Amino acid sequence: MGHKAKWEYFRAVYERYRKAGREAKQLMLNEFCLNTGYNRKYAIRLLNGPPPGKQPARRPRGRRPRYGQQVLSILAAIWEAAGYPWSVRLKALLPSWMPWIRKRYGMTPQMEKQLLGISARQIDRRLKAKKSERKRRIYGRTKPGALWKHPIPVKTDSWDGSDPGFSEIDLVAHGGNSGDGEFAHTLNLTDIPSGWTESRALLGKSQVAVQEGLDAIEKVLPFRLLGVDSDNGSEFINWHLKGGCEPKQIQLTRGRPYKKDDNAHVEQKNWTHVRKLLGWERYDSRAAVAAINDLYRHELRLWMNLYLPSVKLVKKVRVGSKLRRV
Repeated sequence: MGHKAKWEYFRAVYERYRKAGREAKQLMLNEFCLNTGYNRKYAIRLLNGPPPGKQPARRPRGRRPRYGQQVLSILAAIWEAAGYPWSVRLKALLPSWMPWIRKRYGMTPQMEKQLLGISARQIDRRLKAKKSERKRRIYGRTKPGALWKHPIPVKTDSWDGSDPGFSEIDLVAHGGNSGDGEFAHTLNLTDIPSGWTESRALLGKSQVAVQEGLDAIEKVLPFRLLGVDSDNGSEFINWHLKGGCEPKQIQLTRGRPYKKDDNAHVEQKNWTHVRKLLGWERYDSRAAVAAINDLYRHELRLWMNLYLPSVKLVKKVRVGSKLRRV
């Protein structure tokens, strides 16, 4: 018996079952279970439940929302003004932004308490719709460089020490919807122990341009550069970079092919420090590169490195089948 036939049979039996006596109900129930194949307990609940086609209105599950629309709109405004930080960083910087909030919004003590008490998980839930509006995926333009793969080793040792200096580097393309011609790229360098990030804009991604960009970044770092880890792109796996790092005793390594998580630190900064700011537009002039570098050298490096909280993984706790990161 198909689902539609079962439903029609249920509609025909329902009223007769409700009006029948105890013994008649037992016989009807036996026949109903035999014809439909339903479990006896499920059949009893079905026949004793609401009439077919008239389902009662269900009470909404879960707790009532604690945060008003005004509090959530203020939270979204802070998230945008602070450069779209993720929930843990956003919660950490909320107390520092309270003077800015009080100056621009009429905050009551109750609203301030709600804003400061909201959890990182709740921030993710409340801002989910706005985050999806700004989400965009594109394909990278990195091509593997096979010639120097063997002289440049894959990183196998741990760089999780407390002393800064070991970093990851990557390029972010600003070619818009076309990969033709020469256009700007951003060279990102992220220090793993401290999270310090420096960026430089390059016109094209030649080996010489990448080496000059790395030299410019090294000069402004507040610590000595000890190691550089890159992906397998030909702009990094080449003689120029290796020859420039060896005299300075800078350890040059690379990640595994097709393993993006090997460079997870700098990949995250590609989004927070570049894409959020410059988007996916095409920049292919020297004037544009100069303007971007002026921002990278001054306001952006101070804002990102000194005025926004940085997050580090302290431990991993396994709770049943789930891995909780602290």
